[in-house]
Amino acid sequence: MPRSTPPVAVPLGSLTQPGHGPLRTCDSCGSERVTELAMTLTDGTPVDFVSCHACEHRTWRTVSGEPAVLSSDEVLDRARKPR
Repeated sequence: MPRSTPPVAVPLGSLTQPGHGPLRTCDSCGSERVTELAMTLTDGTPVDFVSCHACEHRTWRTVSGEPAVLSSDEVLDRARKPR
């Protein structure tokens, strides 16, 4: 039986170690104190979620095709289970 290709390892950031922080900054305040998570929504859309520790701004950004910021309503629509 053929083996599947292992997923590509993504380097993890750190809020406590200098030089190991996230690559992004907050879209609202410019802070580098953000948490970034890569995930796939229920409809298959790959997104990056960025949450700022300084101002609590949250951003959902598509990562395939032309990068675009998604609204909360768009994320909820794409994450809803089909009935």
